[in-house]
Amino acid sequence: MKKILAILLALAMVFTLAACGEEKTEPVAEEDFHIGIVTGSVSQSEDDRRGAEAFQAMYGEDRVTLAIYPDNFTEELETTIQTIVNLSDDPAMKAIIVNQAVPGTTEAFRQIKERRPDILCIAGEAHEDLPEIGSAADLVCNNDFVARGYLIIKTAHELGCDTFVHISFPRHMSYETMSRRVAVMQAACDEFGMQFVLETAPDPTSDVGVAGAQAYVLEKTPEWIAKYGVNSAYFCTNDAHTEPLLKQLLAYGGCFIEADLPSPLMGYPGALGITTDDIAGDFEAILGRVEEAVCEKGGAGRFGTWAYSYGYTVSAGLAQHAMNVINGESELNNIADIAKAYGIFSPGAEWNGSKYTNAETGVKSDNTFLVYQDTYIMGNPGHYMGATAIEVPEKYFTTK
Repeated sequence: MKKILAILLALAMVFTLAACGEEKTEPVAEEDFHIGIVTGSVSQSEDDRRGAEAFQAMYGEDRVTLAIYPDNFTEELETTIQTIVNLSDDPAMKAIIVNQAVPGTTEAFRQIKERRPDILCIAGEAHEDLPEIGSAADLVCNNDFVARGYLIIKTAHELGCDTFVHISFPRHMSYETMSRRVAVMQAACDEFGMQFVLETAPDPTSDVGVAGAQAYVLEKTPEWIAKYGVNSAYFCTNDAHTEPLLKQLLAYGGCFIEADLPSPLMGYPGALGITTDDIAGDFEAILGRVEEAVCEKGGAGRFGTWAYSYGYTVSAGLAQHAMNVINGESELNNIADIAKAYGIFSPGAEWNGSKYTNAETGVKSDNTFLVYQDTYIMGNPGHYMGATAIEVPEKYFTTK
C-alpha cells in the first residue's frame, strides 16, 4: 500500500507542475489526445511489453493504444513499418513510442510525419544508426552504450575478473551502438589489464529460431568457462541468449555484471527456476526474490542487474514523458524531464546520461540521449556499485 501511495504521490507531483517558458508546449486537456506504444512480443522482449501494459493500465485503454511488431522483424520489414504507421490513423493520436525501435522504425516515422506532423515520434532503444533515426524521430533514448561499455568492464575488474567474454552475432555487430560498445569494452579491458574475447552465438531471428539459439548458448557456456576460467565475466547482446547463459554461469562459475537491457526479470527467473507472477510490477520484491535465489545457488557477489527493468521503464517512461510534454509540463529534449518521467517507474533508482556524441564528428545530438541506471550486485547483502557517480573518461565517447 505504501508503494502504491508513493507512486500516486509522484504522479500527482508530475501533473501539478506549472507549464512555463516560451519553448514549452501549450497545455492540452488530457481527454483531447491518445498515445500509442509499439513493442516486441512477450516472447522476445517481455519487459518492454509489460511497461507498455502498465502505462495503459494507468491511463486506460481508451487513451493508450498498444501494438506489437513481428518477432521476425528483420524478415517482415513492411509489416513492422505498417504496424507503427497504422497508429497514426487515429485522429486523436498525438504521440507514438516504439520500444525497441527495430529496423523499419525510421521509415515508419518518416511516413507518419508526412501524414501527421503533429504526432510526436519517439524511439526507445533504437537498433538503427542513431544519426539516421534521429533525423526522423522527435526524440531518441537509448541505453548509454558508451558509458556502460566502460563501466561494465570497470565493475568486472572490481569484482576480480581477469577476462571479459562478449557474445553476439553479425546482425547486432552491424549496429553502431553495439559495435562502438565493443570498441569501448576492448579499450577498457586494455586499461584495466583484462583479456577481451569475442564469441559468436546464433541470431534468434535466423532459421534456428529462439530455441536453437538458446540451445547453442546452453551447450557452449560450460566450454567457455572451462576455457577462460571462473574469473571470467560474460555479456550477451540478445535477450534470448541471457537465460541459458545465466543458468550455466550459476552452475559452472563465472560472473555476469548486467544484461544488455538490464532487469531482474531479464533471464533470471527462468535460469533460477522461480516465478514472479504473484509480485508482477513490484520490482523491489522481484529483485529480492531473484537475489535470494542467486545467493542460494552460490552466486553472491558475482551476478548483477539494474534494480528496475530498463525495458519496462523505457516503454512506460517515454510514454509518460510524451504525455508531460503534450500537457506543457516538460520539454521534449530535456534530460532532466526525461529522468523525471523514468523516475515514476523506478522510484529511488539513480540515473545518469548524456547527449549522444557522433564518433566521426564529435558533435553532440540535440534530440538523442543515452541513459543508464546504477548497477546492483546481488549478495548478502547486495549493493549498488555507484556507477552513476563515476566520471567516464572523455576519450571513450569518441572511441570506435
